[in-house]
Amino acid sequence: MRFIFGLALVLSCLCAGAAEMRLDFTGVPIGKTPTNFHGIVAGTGAPGDWRVELDEVAPTLAPLTPQAPSVSRQAILGQFAKDTADEHFPMLVLDDETFTDFTLVTKLKIVSGQTEQMAGIAFRVQDEKNFYVIRANALNRNVRFYKVVDGVRSPPIGPEINVTKGTWHELKITCTGNEIRAWFDGREPFPALQDTTFRVGKIAFWTKSDSVSYFTDTVITYKPKTSLAQALVQNMIKKYPRIVDLKIYQPDMDKKETHVVGSKEPGDRGQAGGKYELDTIESSKIYYAKAKDHVEVVMPLRDRNGEAIAAVRVHLNTFAGQTEKNALIRATPIVKEMQLSVQTKEELFD
Repeated sequence: MRFIFGLALVLSCLCAGAAEMRLDFTGVPIGKTPTNFHGIVAGTGAPGDWRVELDEVAPTLAPLTPQAPSVSRQAILGQFAKDTADEHFPMLVLDDETFTDFTLVTKLKIVSGQTEQMAGIAFRVQDEKNFYVIRANALNRNVRFYKVVDGVRSPPIGPEINVTKGTWHELKITCTGNEIRAWFDGREPFPALQDTTFRVGKIAFWTKSDSVSYFTDTVITYKPKTSLAQALVQNMIKKYPRIVDLKIYQPDMDKKETHVVGSKEPGDRGQAGGKYELDTIESSKIYYAKAKDHVEVVMPLRDRNGEAIAAVRVHLNTFAGQTEKNALIRATPIVKEMQLSVQTKEELFD
């Protein structure tokens, strides 16, 4: 377990490269907002009043003995502002990760609200005007899916369901490619949806107007996002056994420096580059160096318009009679193959 800005994020590795993130608010002071979130609001008004409080929650797992308590007081996340404006949708966005495919399970409780009584999860959030949301409504007893694009909501999808106020309910959401599915208290309220508007984005807790709502026991299972730069390195290492090491350097021209964004060794990411990588990007020069057991070539990586957007350092096994010319002949196809997958610098480094 590691504590980040007051919120305990329990990360564990699962099979097939998946990871699990458990949002545990125990480490956050009561009355405070977890600091690795930020509030936004769709529509009008100010961001909500999000803070951690204590509430009675039934354990997720069945008690081991009949004498075990059926509920316990634990830290929950709540939205407490009571803005009655109709077009007011407070969201609290998790900063730690951007998600593509994921499964999210959370408990939610709608506590009160005169104008509205809603709680839900926004996902693949781009900003306050672009996201998906699945929410429960205790006032009108329904569960709905919406898509918001440029601030405009799509027609709602979802049935009437017995959503009770003051009761903990379980909401489960899965996103796999363009398929979206949901379960509310174990029931699938609508068939699987297909939508390609948002491929990736943040996850946020969501409410509406004066709804006071609680959330707890949130678990997100997901595939960690790999940048295109890192994916290109991994693919080339697998394809070309003669590569000893391979690094892609991203430039910061304002600071006149570069740093590693893709490497055979993931721990190298973030390391500073040198003058050769920077000069390769600025002037498209190619550099060559020979050591006892390997050669190194630094070459520019170009986008679809031929502009040098990164530097690639290729480490290759050497052999008797190795020359600069044949080192370039060996390294060039590797870099050119990588370029076939690169359209813009934004997608390379995202």
